[in-house]
Amino acid sequence: MRIVRTIPELRAELDARAAAGERRVGFVPTMGALHEGHLSLVRAARAENDVVVLSIFVNPTQFTEAADLDGYPRQEGADAALAEGAGVDLIFAPEAAELYPAGFATTVHLSGPLTETLEGAKRGAAHFDGVATVVSKLLLAVRADAAYFGQKDAQQLLVVRRMVTDLGIPTRIVACPTSRDEDGLARSSRNVRLSEAERDQARAIPRALAAVEAAVATGERRVAVLARDADAMLEAAGIRPEYLAFVTPDDLTPVREVAGPVLCAIAARVGDVRLIDNVELAPSGPAPDTKE
Repeated sequence: MRIVRTIPELRAELDARAAAGERRVGFVPTMGALHEGHLSLVRAARAENDVVVLSIFVNPTQFTEAADLDGYPRQEGADAALAEGAGVDLIFAPEAAELYPAGFATTVHLSGPLTETLEGAKRGAAHFDGVATVVSKLLLAVRADAAYFGQKDAQQLLVVRRMVTDLGIPTRIVACPTSRDEDGLARSSRNVRLSEAERDQARAIPRALAAVEAAVATGERRVAVLARDADAMLEAAGIRPEYLAFVTPDDLTPVREVAGPVLCAIAARVGDVRLIDNVELAPSGPAPDTKE
């Protein structure tokens, strides 16, 4: 495995591998602090491609809170060991100036509910501007056949898909299931900042999502009821969500009943750690004839 710092180095390495017959490239973009969730994306890329590239870049333009940027863990040595063990061939770990050189003046901006609701409403439009800009830069640098993203960041996944479609970037975007710890908590680099008591509190988030999923499976379709019961579970754990949303999974339109596929998404702070999670609901069979 090699670590490269510049786009010319990256492309030279990929060109050499292509000349040797290793032409299909899979890409896993990360901000480092790797955990099992990232490694599950690497394994998915490894199964489908000749070469796997993983990027490590803490993108300053997508952080709206300076403390969150400053506190983001950086551990390149440990990350490299994990990446190599999972089957990564190349790590692209650029400095900020490599992606944002002097005079850089372009921002990729998506308008509409994909970037203005949920995370966009809470973190501001600049967040997804930062995501779209850096992901477009990385995809163009790697020129991957496929790029792998986790479903935990469902809104980010939609934004990236919309961007590559609109800009004609020839990379297939692959969604991989949310990776969870044994206690159900969605894996995140931020989880290490939770105290033992806070982690116990945070477990209410996946429990609430599981309860929503179970209620839909047994016939409940009314979002008002599902939201009320999920909110009560969170409140019992001392969690007041920033949002508890039921939206269509393709364009984030709010819904009043689960008549088709619906994304239930939660964002909440536990201590000073902001957590997000979601579940896609898929009703089966007729809804019961009930009245609120």
